[in-house]
Amino acid sequence: MAESDWDTVTVLRKKGPTAAQAKSKQAITSAQRRGEEVETSKKWSAGQNKQHTITKNTAKLDRETEELHHDRVSLEVGKVIQQGRQSTGLTQKDLATKINEKPQVIADYECGKAIPSNQVLGKIERAIGLKLRGRDIGKPLEAVPKKK
Repeated sequence: MAESDWDTVTVLRKKGPTAAQAKSKQAITSAQRRGEEVETSKKWSAGQNKQHTITKNTAKLDRETEELHHDRVSLEVGKVIQQGRQSTGLTQKDLATKINEKPQVIADYECGKAIPSNQVLGKIERAIGLKLRGRDIGKPLEAVPKKK
């Protein structure tokens, strides 16, 4: 018993591959050659908080000139959004949180810099209760009964 207490023991271990090495193309093909099961999945916008897809118009926006430009939200709509938001007692951040958008989106819509999106405009309309599209901009939003 006394002999084994203070003997030197050497343990050799081979480290496994790191996460980056395990995901490399070379590691995947070698695992497939060995006959191991390999599961691969492509994650869309992984690690990001993106809610909207990139439109085809992004390249056009970069090349925007005076002749070729995208329509912006009118200042009238921006003022209606601002007045409706203030009348309900919401800040830009509160309204953005309520409609699941970034506060910068609300700021852009209010100052007329945003390119109009029917999806975002619809969310804002429901949140503040005022129409932002069509002829009756600024009128109260009428509740349409849902059909069953």
